[in-house]
Amino acid sequence: MKKKKCPTDLWSSRNLLYYPREGPFTQRILLTLEEKHLPYELKLVDLANKPDWFLSISPEGKVPVAKLDDKWIPDSDVITQVVEEKYPDPSLVTPPEKASVFVNTKFIVLVFLCLRRNNLKPLLVLAHLIADCICSGSKIFSTYIGFLKSKDANDGTEQALLNELSAFNDHIKENGPFINGEKISAADLSLIPKLYHLEIALGHYKKWTIPDSLPHLKTYMKVHKLSLYCENDPFKQV
Repeated sequence: MKKKKCPTDLWSSRNLLYYPREGPFTQRILLTLEEKHLPYELKLVDLANKPDWFLSISPEGKVPVAKLDDKWIPDSDVITQVVEEKYPDPSLVTPPEKASVFVNTKFIVLVFLCLRRNNLKPLLVLAHLIADCICSGSKIFSTYIGFLKSKDANDGTEQALLNELSAFNDHIKENGPFINGEKISAADLSLIPKLYHLEIALGHYKKWTIPDSLPHLKTYMKVHKLSLYCENDPFKQV
């Protein structure tokens, strides 16, 4: 049987994004492209029946995957980093002073390589990594998953999530309306979709809602124009 030709040849002059039907990592990329006012095409990939041409551009079958300047790039972290480097205006980099750096091997190795090679450009990558560690917001998604999967009401997973959400609520109270004050940044674009999915999933499976005792967090979620950006997006059709 003749393999189907990858349809991406039709959009060589635009940015192209292949994505699963829903997911915060794809939404993060969409929000980034919208903030940068960049044109793009969206293509849905059936993860249960990945076509050969898709596996040829993403051998591990990872989504989302984007085509930028005729180069295929998987992983939302890498995609948003490349977009920021290529289209720096408007800047979405989160200032280091707004981030809490959780020192780990990834940070140490990157900084070491930058200094050893006398190449500061990769430090932009570090800025993006730091952006995901804002306040205690870096643990919101993992504690949300823990609570979502939990079957024991007394195992502390709900309280762990509330602690993270409360810390972020306090940060927004002092620094809002966004993580970087008045200006939206990559950290917001990473966190907002996760909060959106947190609210939907926990509401559906746990009948759980973000408590009114976290008003600044709730306002933060409303302020962001996620619904406007995704107005024509299939996420809403799920």
